[in-house]
Amino acid sequence: MTAAMAGTGRPTLVRWRWTVTTAFGLGGITVSAWGPRLPAIKAALGTGTATIGLLLAGVTVGAILGLLASTPVLHWLGSRRSLAGALLLIAAAMTALGLALMLGSVPLVAAVFVIIGLGIGILDVLINVEGSAVERAAGRTLMPMMHAAWSIGVAVGSGIGAACAALGVSPAAQFIAEALVIAATALGTAAGIPGGRRAPPQELHQDRGAKLRQWLRGWLDGRLLLIGVVMLGVELGEGSAGNWLTLAAHNGHGQAAAVAALFVTAFAAAEALTRIFGGPIVDRLGRVRTIRVTTALGVLGVALFILAQNRWIVLAGVLLWAVGVSMGFPLGMSAAAESGPDPAARVSVVASIGYFANLAGPPAIGVLAQSAGLLNALWLIVALFLTAFAAAGSLRPRPDAAEQAGAHRPGTGHPDGS
Repeated sequence: MTAAMAGTGRPTLVRWRWTVTTAFGLGGITVSAWGPRLPAIKAALGTGTATIGLLLAGVTVGAILGLLASTPVLHWLGSRRSLAGALLLIAAAMTALGLALMLGSVPLVAAVFVIIGLGIGILDVLINVEGSAVERAAGRTLMPMMHAAWSIGVAVGSGIGAACAALGVSPAAQFIAEALVIAATALGTAAGIPGGRRAPPQELHQDRGAKLRQWLRGWLDGRLLLIGVVMLGVELGEGSAGNWLTLAAHNGHGQAAAVAALFVTAFAAAEALTRIFGGPIVDRLGRVRTIRVTTALGVLGVALFILAQNRWIVLAGVLLWAVGVSMGFPLGMSAAAESGPDPAARVSVVASIGYFANLAGPPAIGVLAQSAGLLNALWLIVALFLTAFAAAGSLRPRPDAAEQAGAHRPGTGHPDGS
């Protein structure tokens, strides 16, 4: 923790916390903006489904580039300007997306989706670095609540898209209006981020080559990669639920399409609620025990979902599955940020692993389903939950981080959960 962070007063800390939480919510709104409008986008561009798929792949490509760019951006601009800049980049790209749809230009839409992904990737790292810094200054677990704000933002963004579709508002008008809100919020809340950089003084004077070597060393850091393994397990479970849960409930368990869709809603609600109320549990149990409890419940949940024949037991499996994936990403980000020097570089490493799981996991389930059936393919999630359970010890705070946490947490248990 820097001297500036250590001297943060309560009003400043509260404002800082809610500014970062707001940024999480804006990120969730952004990533869910175009999903409900894809039929209208497809019609406006006069393209086929395959082309839409390629356009959306640009978001993933841009996000990966953003993860790689986030560390130098943070070093260059500092925390306040880089976070506000990422949101303003997203707002500008959303405006450009609206204009591209008005023009009906597929190449322009493709380019803009990459830029939106770039902004999202940068934002993802920055808000997690800031969230971890807020946690350390506050002396208690706050990241799950912040990630719940992202989940709530996704729900709000989807609702805005659905409402605009129902009211006949064009995607272009929706995206431009959302861009204005994002830009205004970013400018209005940026002052809530304390100035400076989240790094010890000796790191602030490193040249670019030293910072690059430090980032590359993160990929050779065994403990950091084990944190990535935890995130790999839970993120594959989350991504697979988003892509396959409805189909598995409909085809595998014979549920009506509407009921299967409600299962997805129940999954999202259970994940968000666990994150909202999970902070005090983490403070009591520690990260390690929390991950072991939640991934164990995830194993039970997926097994029930695969094996049960009763609708209500299947639903109970869905809820436990959601609990299983809820805490790995926020707690993994916190652990990565304090696992060594240069928090942004270390967060970008584990975030890249999480993005890979979200990208590669659902297709892997699909390949397995071709030969083993969709329900049996979900045993892969069980295996990765067990792997995350085994690697949970990597989330134990470093001794110096634990001492800092203990100084702020009188009356709590040992912060490593052991």
